Amino acid sequence: MTKRQNRMILVGLLVSGVVLGGFFIYKALDNNAFYFYTPTDIADGKAPTNKSFRVGGLVETGSVVRDGMVVTFSVTDNNESIDVVTDKTLPDLFKEGQGVVVLGSISNNCVRSICKNIFIAKRVLAKHDENYMPPEVAEALESTEVKE
Repeated sequence: MTKRQNRMILVGLLVSGVVLGGFFIYKALDNNAFYFYTPTDIADGKAPTNKSFRVGGLVETGSVVRDGMVVTFSVTDNNESIDVVTDKTLPDLFKEGQGVVVLGSISNNCVRSICKNIFIAKRVLAKHDENYMPPEVAEALESTEVKE
């Protein structure tokens, strides 16, 4: 083989390696990316049913129910709300009326032919001070109108 052919093979292998490396990085990030949805998005059917994602909004006043380690509460964006169930430890700043982002997945719960989406939470994140709300939650709350 000539030097030119050797260089072309080397360049081809290098380009193939970069493309393959980029593909692996893309797949790794795609599998670990958690997308953000509001309760309205979930009610409209935009959220995935077989994948983990984040839900953000405000904890509805009067919705927190504790049963041992299991806590049930509702997250709202002032249009729709979704029930959340978790058996994980809640942050100290978690309380009704505060901003929250919940990571988990949807489970369709059917009782007496009435089916309702319930969000099973793996992690609950609460705001860390009086002035902070996750940007996605703030945008979602600003873009929705309060039902009257």
